[in-house]
Amino acid sequence: MGNSTSRLYSALAKTLSSSAVSQHREYLEQSDVEQLDPKELLEECQVILQKRPPRLQRDFVDLRTDSISSHRPIRVMQWNILAQALGEGKDNFIQCPMEALNWEERKCLILEEILAYKPDILCLQEVDHYFDTFQPLLSRLGYQSTFFPKPWSPCLDVEHNNGPDGCALFFLKDRFELINSVNIRLTAMKLKTNQVAIAQTLKCNETEKLFCIAVTHLKARTGWERFRSAQGCDLLQNLKNITQGAEIPLIICGDFNAEPTEEVYKEFSNSSLNLNSAYKLLSADGQSEPPYTTWKIRPSGECRHTLDYIWYSQHTLNVNSALSLLTEEQIGPNRLPSFNYPSDHLSLVCDFSFNQDLDRLL
Repeated sequence: MGNSTSRLYSALAKTLSSSAVSQHREYLEQSDVEQLDPKELLEECQVILQKRPPRLQRDFVDLRTDSISSHRPIRVMQWNILAQALGEGKDNFIQCPMEALNWEERKCLILEEILAYKPDILCLQEVDHYFDTFQPLLSRLGYQSTFFPKPWSPCLDVEHNNGPDGCALFFLKDRFELINSVNIRLTAMKLKTNQVAIAQTLKCNETEKLFCIAVTHLKARTGWERFRSAQGCDLLQNLKNITQGAEIPLIICGDFNAEPTEEVYKEFSNSSLNLNSAYKLLSADGQSEPPYTTWKIRPSGECRHTLDYIWYSQHTLNVNSALSLLTEEQIGPNRLPSFNYPSDHLSLVCDFSFNQDLDRLL
């Protein structure tokens, strides 16, 4: 390997298990302070994954309806990456071999997905390897990040866990300046809950326009619909305050654990923040959510649901394109996760631009 590739392998090796690290001990003595080349890191991930099936291909769908913006779009990625402790210890994916969940390779699948789509902003849920994997690697790719763990993460109940899971928000420092950051512990019925959100106000360096980006993960499980509704109301109220009542454009990424029929979905759809769900635009009528964003098989049966969303201020932001979902054929009969897809949730990726009439509208 050349020097640059060796340094890249060092970055990956430092997040592998001790057995894997011992095979490349010479790389661990090198400094990790310099920036990584995304292309070379992607190639290194692919070397580690060479015994696995190739990454599943997805295409972007052009959704532009008017003139092309003169500025680069803002690419936003939303993804529940599946906490490692939950995948191995609690989630009971009965059709997924345990070898497919091996962290040494699964993390490379996650990184491969991120590196392939090159988001400017990355919103993740169920992150339980922030400090030892995602923060050190992505910071060397130019991302600034924030992590907010759940107060009582279920990961902590799993033997040999890596700490609590939570939400993480990453953005490219060369594209945005952080103006304000708020960690929100969501409430329901005036009680603090185990679910969290991060909301950050960023300034786009190219346009000098402000916008707010938020990431959240609401309460899971059937029977908790009213609870999720209350959490959603609390989040919306916080975001109204942060955006000064929709004066600042807003993007919200999240695993809402709620189908479009639930009350919390309706609250976001009807909010005074004038929000729309970006992935509805992929439907023929522009009004229907995808048929699924998660698909798994548990002991109780097959679970196929639409739970993940990217909401945006529809009067001040345009969706230029959105990444298509995996087809049933691509996902395969054993569903997710699998040897060639690392999570039970699909990533969502959208390109946004500011409305050309934004200044007039505001």
